[in-house]
Amino acid sequence: MAGANSGVSSGANSGVNGGVVNTRGAAPKQDRSRATRQRLLESAVTCLAEHGWSGSTVTVVAEHAGVSRGAAQHHFPTREDLFTAAVEYVAEERSKALRALPAPTADTRAAVATLVALYTGPLFRAALHLWVAASNEPQLGPRVTGLEARIGRETHRMAVDLLGADEAAPGVRETVQGLLDMARGLGLANLLTDDSARRERVVEQWARIVDDVLER
Repeated sequence: MAGANSGVSSGANSGVNGGVVNTRGAAPKQDRSRATRQRLLESAVTCLAEHGWSGSTVTVVAEHAGVSRGAAQHHFPTREDLFTAAVEYVAEERSKALRALPAPTADTRAAVATLVALYTGPLFRAALHLWVAASNEPQLGPRVTGLEARIGRETHRMAVDLLGADEAAPGVRETVQGLLDMARGLGLANLLTDDSARRERVVEQWARIVDDVLER
C-alpha cells in the first residue's frame, strides 16, 4: 500500500511522468474562466449605463473588460447571449442591494433616502437601458419583464420592512408604492442632469408624507 501511495504522489507531482496526467491546473483554469465571465458581465452593465444599447457591442464590452473578442464569444457566443446574462446579473445585483438594506429605522428621512438611492445609481441606469432594449429585442423582452416583476415585488417588500410599515393600515400600501414610483421617477430625471439638489427637497417632503400616513 505504501508503494501505491508513493507512486500516485510521485506521478501527480511530476506532471505527465509515468503516464499520470497532472490535473492540478484544472481549478485555477476554472477560476480564471469564472473571473473572465464576471468581468464581462460587469463591463456589460457599465457599458449599458455609459453607452446605451446601441453603443454596447460585444467588441466594446470585451475591450472594457480587457479581454479579446474571441474570449468574450467563448463565454457568450452572441450579443443576445451576453446581454441576456447581463439582465440576470443586474437583477441579482439589485437583489443583493435590497438584501443589504439596513434594519427598520425610526428615521423616516434616512429610509426614504436609502430607497431613492436604489434608483439613482449605475445598476438602475443599466436596468433602464435594458428595458429600452427589451422593448425592441424579442430575445430580451420576456426575460426582462419577468425579472423586473420579481425585483418590483422584492423592492416593495423591503421598503415595507425598512419603513417598519403595517400595510394592513389604510393607505399604507399605496403610500409605499407611491414612494417607490416617485423614486423611479427621480432615477429617470437623473439620467440627463444632476438632479441631486431637487432630489433632497423631494426626499424631505416624502419623509413627511410617510410620517403622516404611518402616524409617527
